[in-house]
Amino acid sequence: MTWLTGATMGTGYSVKIVDLPAGIDPESLDHHIAQLLEEVNGLMSTYQEASELSRFNRSRRTDWIAVSPELVKVLEEAQRISRLSEGAFDVTVGPLVNLWGFGPSPYVDDLPPRQQVEAARERVDFKQLQIRRLPPAIRKAQGDIYVDLSGIAKGYGVDRIAELLEAQGIENYLVDIGGEERIQGYGPQGGPWRIAIERPVAGKRSVQRILELDSSAVATSGDYRNYFEREGKRYSHTLDPRTGWPITHKLVSVTVLSATAMRADALATALMVLGPEQGFRLAEREQIAALFLVKTPGGFREQTTTRFTKIRSWALSAGKGYPPADK
Repeated sequence: MTWLTGATMGTGYSVKIVDLPAGIDPESLDHHIAQLLEEVNGLMSTYQEASELSRFNRSRRTDWIAVSPELVKVLEEAQRISRLSEGAFDVTVGPLVNLWGFGPSPYVDDLPPRQQVEAARERVDFKQLQIRRLPPAIRKAQGDIYVDLSGIAKGYGVDRIAELLEAQGIENYLVDIGGEERIQGYGPQGGPWRIAIERPVAGKRSVQRILELDSSAVATSGDYRNYFEREGKRYSHTLDPRTGWPITHKLVSVTVLSATAMRADALATALMVLGPEQGFRLAEREQIAALFLVKTPGGFREQTTTRFTKIRSWALSAGKGYPPADK
């Protein structure tokens, strides 16, 4: 197995390839992957001041601004998920992300005043962002809209790497960026890739379930890693764009299987915001393959959609002797 790794998007990427075709130099391939991810960051990062998205965010213009076809593609998918979830997923959530200290702005030492939360929420509305495919351009109906693609850009990066690999004739791979993944073909043991779904326990790593997959994208959204605490209360990095506040329900993670990592990434975020009841109803209605982990007094309760249960998988219990996952 060929294994390529590096840093990107504030996290890391991992590319595992089984049976690398003859004539492909791993070092050259790794260079092309890193270059591709630099290009994606240069379009969609809110941390890079010179990125295409950052320039758009700084502008207060309300006319059409020419952008790359790549940015339009991601924003079109984001808007589809926003409409589907009725605003639970919203890439214009940027003002709230920054206010709560989860964006490129410095970390906040105290909770933002309710008035500031309400003021930031007034700037959040995906319907105020308009997209044109040909020629590619976007515009703000409201000049202070600020777009944050952290809920979808990693998935898009995974898809772009997968496309690069397949263009090179690579048929068996696992691509991961910060936990968003895409799998194709067979794994190092000759069978399906084995993907670990993490048990959402803060402060330690353990496995909740193992999935066997040979062609899918996988994304997990959870509130158990990125958060802060004030006066004994935990505030998740997962913000509800509709209220302006961190989520407070008992859903601790959602894993989504989809055809593309970009879509899985956005759907997992949307379902996480919606919570265990609304999110599950939406996933069932739209036939989304999703695994919900809900916190209970005795631990965690799994809830799977009808489509998810059709995926060949099994639970991994401590001490049962199952082999480790490929992830």
